[in-house]
Amino acid sequence: MAEIDENDMRAVGYDAPGDPLVLHEIRLARPEVLPSEVLVRVHASSINPIDWRTRGGWRTPAAHAAAPGVQVLGWDVSGTVAEIGHGVHRFRVGDEVFGLPWFPRPARANAEFVAAPSRQFARKPENLSHAEAAALPLAGLTALHALTVAATTRAGQRVLVHAGAGGVGHLAIQIAHSLGAEVVATARTSQHDWLRSLGATEVIDHHVHRFEEVLRPVDVVLDLVGGDVGPRSVAVLKAGGTLVRVAPGPDDVLLAAAAREGVTVTPGILVEPDGAGLDYLAALAETGRLTPRISRVYPISGLADAHAAAAEGHTVGKIAISLGPDDWQNE
Repeated sequence: MAEIDENDMRAVGYDAPGDPLVLHEIRLARPEVLPSEVLVRVHASSINPIDWRTRGGWRTPAAHAAAPGVQVLGWDVSGTVAEIGHGVHRFRVGDEVFGLPWFPRPARANAEFVAAPSRQFARKPENLSHAEAAALPLAGLTALHALTVAATTRAGQRVLVHAGAGGVGHLAIQIAHSLGAEVVATARTSQHDWLRSLGATEVIDHHVHRFEEVLRPVDVVLDLVGGDVGPRSVAVLKAGGTLVRVAPGPDDVLLAAAAREGVTVTPGILVEPDGAGLDYLAALAETGRLTPRISRVYPISGLADAHAAAAEGHTVGKIAISLGPDDWQNE
């Protein structure tokens, strides 16, 4: 393997949007650490829909925020603090951290190093591997913000989580359960036992039953699917209930249905960096109330394969990316 200048780093990016094969290894200048920032040596990241959608040419918020030139994706980070900027007291060099830096502006987590404000990170839970910790930030904060900010979920409420076996869904089930809610989820039958072990009291196979025909009313719906699921979910909401729509897409039909039924819709929720939220997720993980599921770990050299697998839409939990010294292409 060729020597790399100490001021450079390896990354995987693309020159123009396209299929997964546009991804290739590049070398970039190592990020400069400014006051209040930390430089993190990335050990693991994970794939989220915004990664493969942006790479494929969708005009996502990340695409709008991107600067001209080569693009490096990835936002979920788990790693070790390599350097601290002036004024940072939250961490020390050598601390293991995880975070969601800069979102939706480029964080460039598919690289050896990331620099960002220290308060966009939190200490990695000791009982999680770097791959598991990297699965938490974007999906976990999305679930947390949806349930506690958009919907203000309370103990005793009934919460319906669509796509409960997905990256956000399986974390949302655990977070809602930890809040004292009664959780219902939709998922394939093969995932029912697992989702019950996470805290769901009822799981409905949406391929077998129309959930609105078999489900008792709920207080909160978390729509991670889109399409007609949102309008259909309005029918199972109690008066004054809340539907949080995370899935992208037009929502005129949903808003009209909600207006007729007198329920609240918060469409288009977008997660943001949140150090306090990461601390909250870490506390749940450390006490065994939140466990991310990793379906597969790809080396960074296999990022194109990871993108292709994620885009198929059948992933249970999350796909993680390992950025260890042996995970890059041999030169």
